[in-house]
Amino acid sequence: MSRRSIDAARLLGRISALGDIGRDGDGRLVRLAASDTEKLGRDQFVAWIRDAGLELAVDRIGNIFGIWKPDDVTDGAPLLLGSHIDTVIGAGIYDGCYGTLSGLEVIETLKTEGLAPSRPVVVAAFTNEEGVRYAPDMMGSLVYAGGLDIDTALAAVGTDGTILGRELERIGYAGDYPPGFLKPYAYVELHIEQGPILEREGIPVGAVEDLQGISWQRVTITGDANHAGTTPISMRRDAGHAAARVVTFLRDRAKSSNTPTVATVGCMSFEPNAINVIPSRATFTVDLRDPDEERLREEEAALADFLESLSAEEHVGVSVERLARFEPVKFDEGIVTLIERAARDRGLACRRMTSGAGHDAQMIARIAPAAMIFVPSIGGISHNTKEYTADEDLVAGANILLDVVRELATEGTPA
Repeated sequence: MSRRSIDAARLLGRISALGDIGRDGDGRLVRLAASDTEKLGRDQFVAWIRDAGLELAVDRIGNIFGIWKPDDVTDGAPLLLGSHIDTVIGAGIYDGCYGTLSGLEVIETLKTEGLAPSRPVVVAAFTNEEGVRYAPDMMGSLVYAGGLDIDTALAAVGTDGTILGRELERIGYAGDYPPGFLKPYAYVELHIEQGPILEREGIPVGAVEDLQGISWQRVTITGDANHAGTTPISMRRDAGHAAARVVTFLRDRAKSSNTPTVATVGCMSFEPNAINVIPSRATFTVDLRDPDEERLREEEAALADFLESLSAEEHVGVSVERLARFEPVKFDEGIVTLIERAARDRGLACRRMTSGAGHDAQMIARIAPAAMIFVPSIGGISHNTKEYTADEDLVAGANILLDVVRELATEGTPA
């Protein structure tokens, strides 16, 4: 493989510039899907696509594509790269954005060096990967892969009461192309790890071979509101206490297990939410993850059994709503091996690993061979303003992507 490298200054400058777009009054980065601030980020990404001389396309769910198709390319199945540019609240500047901007950088580098690809190469920014404003997360890539009906997705109601389709129209990103209008030949996504493993082991590159299954549920527990001072503990139907028991059950079960299962209660609210009133309602989310489908089903069943016994013991009502469910993903062995070889040819250590977070790659893997490249996250911190990856690691990851793309864009189907 050629050792030509990407333009490090250009890539790092764009990451920094995009990271400045969408700051609130407290300096936090907030670019929620289809919001005014995300529009600004989209506009900048589109400007860079046009500056690179790429064809621009936006589909109905708002996914943005920069398409490089030289005149002599006849194969219509593109090599697809990318990630997302929407963020959580109080985000860092690398999650998603690094992969999207690196995909663009790789295409520009290959154009400059005069590569003659045998197929189009496309960079994508998928809509609503984070799922903070609209559910489910990874929505744009899920719709693109045919896993969610476009009209259902566009009708999604946000946490602020807005409707996704109307917001995409308002910000000018309700495109005309049908989702999936380009069926990928293969997909490669570069991303920060968002975990501590690579940094802890001193390894600069991760070849991601699989991705955890994810189960999201919303649990509602109903009891009776009553006076906090005059109601004996034995006579309470305390929804707050019952909710707390679920939190500790999940944590204790995960800690005592010798599996990689993780469980998180990330959102919780009480009603009437008064200091001197016993909660009559508790609503909270449960996030279960495991790379093994059978174990994930076991964890879901264990939670269901506990909620049933909790209802009887605490004399409370319990209802459960499924928010999202994604099976574990096994990535393409040929591309994973290619990533390992590219790292080795660059003199970089590489290890195979599992992704603990969900990514657009897991959706595109439904319709095309796919894999991911990870670079270290300092302290394993992400979804946080303290998110950080060293410049040298960012550049190294982009160069690995460059080498992988060069080979996939000019040779046969991945094994």
